Amino acid sequence: MENAQHPIGSGFGARSTADDVLAGIDLTGRLAIVTGGHSGLGLETTKALSRAGAHVLIGARQPDAAAKALFGIANVEVDRLDLSDLESVRQFAERFVASGRKADIVINNAGIMACPETRVGPGWEAQFATNHLGHFALVNRLWPAVARGARVVAVSSGAHGITPIRWDDVQFTEGYDRWQAYGQAKTANALFAVQLDRLARDAGVRAFSLHPGKILTPLQRHLEREDMVAAGWIDADGNAADPTFKTPEQGAATQVWAATSPQLAGLGGLYCADCDVASISDDGAETSVRAYAVNPDEAARLWALSAELTGVDAFSR
Repeated sequence: MENAQHPIGSGFGARSTADDVLAGIDLTGRLAIVTGGHSGLGLETTKALSRAGAHVLIGARQPDAAAKALFGIANVEVDRLDLSDLESVRQFAERFVASGRKADIVINNAGIMACPETRVGPGWEAQFATNHLGHFALVNRLWPAVARGARVVAVSSGAHGITPIRWDDVQFTEGYDRWQAYGQAKTANALFAVQLDRLARDAGVRAFSLHPGKILTPLQRHLEREDMVAAGWIDADGNAADPTFKTPEQGAATQVWAATSPQLAGLGGLYCADCDVASISDDGAETSVRAYAVNPDEAARLWALSAELTGVDAFSR
């Protein structure tokens, strides 16, 4: 089978915005679910989808705060969703399924990064649990209400290059490293899209993952300012110092492109960057994808582990 994991010449790039990639696309009558769609890249994603005519349902841990952040944006609603709590995930999905509506777009946008060691559920490492397992359970529980022709988009990161899945100690029980944990969670996001696409394509549903780029958002809440200054991300006054950083509007573009672009018709299971399909490379380039993050055997193994841990698998026989 031909490897489709290579750029397609979309005509967009690192400086394209979410509105740019939606130009000429009418989403009237379409429903999008965006986790964390009230903050950072999620907020810009919500705004762009709303302007294109979509109705957007935002899953948020604090619905009242989310509603305030979304004030004045048309065609949005908020419901409570805590991705670190599988009971909250179940309730959110069951409310949506019971509404009788169908989701045309699901964007797994919410996440945490480089947090102090935290345990959730039955002792799971919080970044793997929140960024991956919560979204895994969400999509599987939403499956009865995912429309034919829908797209599911998992927001990964160039940080997936830090590490593949640590099969010998996925939950970091033998020493915690916040960046290794973040990297593993982002690899998991990419592998999730690979396996979901394989399982769902016969139902007309395709999945993608992506690196949004480097953007200053609330995702950096667990980082000290001096750490970001030392990394060259910001200057002493807190302003962006790295010219490769994107604005939030540019950072939201790739997930919106993956969710809506007709250029991706007939494709799926692919990792994207800068509003195009990324190439496979192990040279550390931030806009490429490591081979292990799109490996179908790794994806199937992770799916099986995730189903075992969460007790949910919409595709089990």
